[in-house]
Amino acid sequence: MYEKKSINEARKKLVVMGYSENTQKIYPRYLGLFFDHFKHRDIEHINSKEIEIKRLIHGTVNLKHKCIISLLYSSGLRRSELLNLKIENIDSERMVLIIKNSKGKKDRVTLLSQNVLNLLRTYYKKYKPKKYLFEGIKGGKYSETSVAKILKSSASKAGIKKNVTPHMLRHSFATHLLEQGTDLRYIQELLGHSSSKTTEIYTHISKKAIDQIKNPIDDIYD
Repeated sequence: MYEKKSINEARKKLVVMGYSENTQKIYPRYLGLFFDHFKHRDIEHINSKEIEIKRLIHGTVNLKHKCIISLLYSSGLRRSELLNLKIENIDSERMVLIIKNSKGKKDRVTLLSQNVLNLLRTYYKKYKPKKYLFEGIKGGKYSETSVAKILKSSASKAGIKKNVTPHMLRHSFATHLLEQGTDLRYIQELLGHSSSKTTEIYTHISKKAIDQIKNPIDDIYD
């Protein structure tokens, strides 16, 4: 009953706020899947970031792997976006990642956690990547299958039986931002779902707006 009411309320809010029909269908559907997966657990357990996220990150010992998982979650990245990241895409002054030629050939910015930035600095000193932030043993872009294997291995070590995917971490990023009261319009732009022109992105998400958004991964590193 609680789940059905919450889904209906979410659907009504999306309609009232004027979101597209596609968004009105997708968000309630994911919310329904979320409730269905945790139907045998209490609300405190559902809200805890201990599920797939905190154990996943803290249980990952390899520095490169920890950076990959942390970025997927803390910046809401698609796997392809992660693999295409370059050093120059990290803006430590504004504390954002600049995602170039994302889905739909759009550019956007998303959050960069100070904790993750510190981790990346340690990683850079050790691995010294040349072109891409994450590179294979022989150089060049890190492979998609390697990312999948990292998540599978880390999930197994953390005792997580569910199949953990990059999209799941991206969805968790959005869910946790929404839970802490972040405006849905900001979340959509951080995820790259906005229909706004790419040249206007810096006016849509100002430095002040970025500063007011607390990155959900910071609760994990505290």
